[in-house]
Amino acid sequence: MTRIIADISVSLDGFVTGPGPGPDSGLGAGGEALHTWAFSDDPEERRLLREGTARSGAVVLGRRLFDIVDGPNGWGDERGYGAGEVGKPAFIVVTSSPPESVRLTGLDWTFVTTGLSDAVTAARERAETASSESGKDLDVVLMGGGATVGSALDAGLVDELTLHLAPVVLGAGTRLFTGGVPRTLVQRSVTSTSSATHLTYDVLTLP
Repeated sequence: MTRIIADISVSLDGFVTGPGPGPDSGLGAGGEALHTWAFSDDPEERRLLREGTARSGAVVLGRRLFDIVDGPNGWGDERGYGAGEVGKPAFIVVTSSPPESVRLTGLDWTFVTTGLSDAVTAARERAETASSESGKDLDVVLMGGGATVGSALDAGLVDELTLHLAPVVLGAGTRLFTGGVPRTLVQRSVTSTSSATHLTYDVLTLP
């Protein structure tokens, strides 16, 4: 069964970027420390990254994150979705207007202008098609940014939340949680590695 999984790295003080994120510094000042685990040679961290990439039947991201990964300092032939694991699922971008051009033409991009819920629906359809074609269960992964993941949680669109808790305090930046709708989480797994603590929760819908 296709699940909607929000998967994001976060600091101990709740930030998914450092201060001043932008096209030339997508993770802001000090934000690269959030993703140290994704570029590690630690076998367990490589396994987590490989499995997360392999389960992705479709990926949802916001327009700001798209502009970073498709920008001149973004993804390339050797580093793409899944950091060192260059995965190529369908990518669904939530945006108010599609870009005039795309640099990463080798990837499957769909731009949804009618809101996050419609983007998740489109991603689910793509993931279910990919599941049928591959013969294995594939999921929809919400990779960010923080506002997209937070909005999806508030809207009750997320089945599973995976946090990669980095041992860093950024002090400022983009917060993952800014209030919103309360959610009950059920812990499924905790994996401690050399660069992060990886937490997986089922997200329950409140009555």
